[in-house]
Order: sequence, then structure tokens, then C-alpha cells
Amino acid sequence: MQPEQAAFRKLLGKFYHRPPGGESRVDVIFRLRALMDTVSLHYGGRLVMIVAHQVVVLCLRYVIENLSEEQVLAIDREGDVANCAVTEYRLDAAQGRDGKLVLARYDVTAPLTEQATRVTSAPDQIVAARG
Repeated sequence: MQPEQAAFRKLLGKFYHRPPGGESRVDVIFRLRALMDTVSLHYGGRLVMIVAHQVVVLCLRYVIENLSEEQVLAIDREGDVANCAVTEYRLDAAQGRDGKLVLARYDVTAPLTEQATRVTSAPDQIVAARG
């Protein structure tokens, strides 16, 4: 990260900083809200699988669980989402008029370990202060 971008990120914070040619977490959340509307409209009542990287997984948690900025950043600070980890939601029909998606499991690597496959992660290379 260039020094001026590191300064912007420090000023704006991880959630709002948009690197050149990239997206902020807020941008990702905006796209994910549209995705969730599309999934709800066209695939309601069906099982849906979304394959994504850590930022998208965390931003989906923000959207689905109605987390605050601080809550999702705290989850992010707890550690990286493992490669091929599973995050699962189940519909709880008893909650609300149309039911509610409820987190069933997060960052679970059991499918890998059951197959005796090594769980890997590739953390970001630290090139500047993280915020």
C-alpha cells in the first residue's frame, strides 16, 4: 500500500477506505444487499451456495445478521476465515413474518478435516499499518 493510501486508510478506517481501483467494505455491502434481494426474489425457498473470500463472507454476515460496523470488524480481528471454510445460515421460520436467516456455523473446516485435507490460510502480506 502506498504511503498516501495508508494515511487515507488510517483516517477513514478499514470499513470506508476505498483503494485505487478497489472497493471499500461499504461498496461490497452495497453489492451484497443487491445480491441478497436477487437471491430472495429468484431463489426463495431453495438452497443457495455462495463461494467467496473473507471480505465477502464478513460483509454477508454484516448484512444477514444486521451487525454493526464494530461487531463485524471485531469478528475480522479474531482471525482469518480459513480457505474452504463453511459458513452456513438456516431459515428460522418462527422468527418474523417471513422467517429469518440464523447463523448455524461460521468458519468451519470440518469438511476438509473429515477428508484428511490440510487446512490452509494465506494471510495478507503486511505492507503498512492495518486499521
